[in-house]
Amino acid sequence: MITVSSTSLPLSHFSEQVPVEVTDAVSATMVCEAPTTTVGTASAATLCEAPTTTVLALIAHARGVPSAARETFAAECEALAAHDAIILVHTCHRVELYVALGAYGDRPLPQLPQGGLRLEDAAAARHLINVACGLHSAVLGEDQILHQVRETYALRHDARPLAPVLDRLFQVALNAGRRAHGWFAGAPRSLGDVALDEIERVAGSLVDQPILIVGAGSMSRLSAQAAARRGARLTITNRTPERARALAHNLGGKTVESASDGTLGPFVGAIVAVSGSWAVHPQDAARLVAGGTTVVDLSSPPAVSDTLQNQLGDRFVSIDDLAWGPQVELAGGLRDRLEKLVTESGGEYCRWLRSRDYLPAIQAMTDAAEARRLSELAWLKRRLPNLSEEEGALIEQMSHRLVGGILHKPKSALRLDESGELGRAAWELFGL
Repeated sequence: MITVSSTSLPLSHFSEQVPVEVTDAVSATMVCEAPTTTVGTASAATLCEAPTTTVLALIAHARGVPSAARETFAAECEALAAHDAIILVHTCHRVELYVALGAYGDRPLPQLPQGGLRLEDAAAARHLINVACGLHSAVLGEDQILHQVRETYALRHDARPLAPVLDRLFQVALNAGRRAHGWFAGAPRSLGDVALDEIERVAGSLVDQPILIVGAGSMSRLSAQAAARRGARLTITNRTPERARALAHNLGGKTVESASDGTLGPFVGAIVAVSGSWAVHPQDAARLVAGGTTVVDLSSPPAVSDTLQNQLGDRFVSIDDLAWGPQVELAGGLRDRLEKLVTESGGEYCRWLRSRDYLPAIQAMTDAAEARRLSELAWLKRRLPNLSEEEGALIEQMSHRLVGGILHKPKSALRLDESGELGRAAWELFGL
């Protein structure tokens, strides 16, 4: 287990000027090199120089961590005692635990698997913003991850409150994701499209070709819709026949029983997206192998048995095999907009974090000055008891202007301070 110190500082040194994104290696301790899709670069020195950590992200992605290890890590994260300072994002390609260290204290955290990433502060915030924008997905710009992050956030809120540091981070990331996904032109692609690309690479055009969809959840639905757009003939099977029939009806396909008895027809490709194992009949499995079917398993952990995987050989494609996806070059204009969006969103989050630092200092300084002003006015009134009401009002007004003028520059400097040093100095110099 990892034991994390409870000492932490906000992201007061997060630069708002660097072009983003965010390579995950920035400000990160890497268990093993695991590159990610990026839309820019930034040096570690400009991102976050805070000596301690406010936000921690433990990342296990299919690009660096195999499915079995990811799911073991996910189980360990889910086994943590419920706490306001943690939230887990778990999809087929990623398991990401976000922690607000100041609130979480020195409680133990799961050990990252080999190939995982430990991201802190600026790198953690930028990573989540990029994820929500679809920039770290196998399908660049796909919007399913935005729905998954939004659902994670909503379910987490339903269960218990979320620490403000994380709550604000997810709000900023989701807002950026909504804006970014509106900029990607054309019909939205999903991981189902990537799976069909693999099948098409072997079988050729899928027009009027038989495709088997195993499952009726969101990923199966996206895959079936993508197959229908390519003109394939759909057959859908699911443990719950009603759901299979509903999906097939909407897309003009047909269904078969989930536990087929060996009469499963020939298919050029099959896409499996279920939780748990796919209980395929041995005779049906043999027909898939003998018929040259390409089987793409979008489940994590894999739903296809090791035996069938070995029999299929190169014609078996796992979820991890699709982690990198096609490398798409962003058009210059879109790249610039995305870089600006991620930078501005990160800056927004940092300004909010800094306000959590400087507002108490400003308030304490203002309260101290006001108390001193009132004390001096009381002393003056005792020394000059015969002041008229008008004279007293003028002195009152002058004292307000004097204190306001003296505090104006210190307050402005505190609001612009990225290091946090002025805030700490204010507490000491003013005896706050």
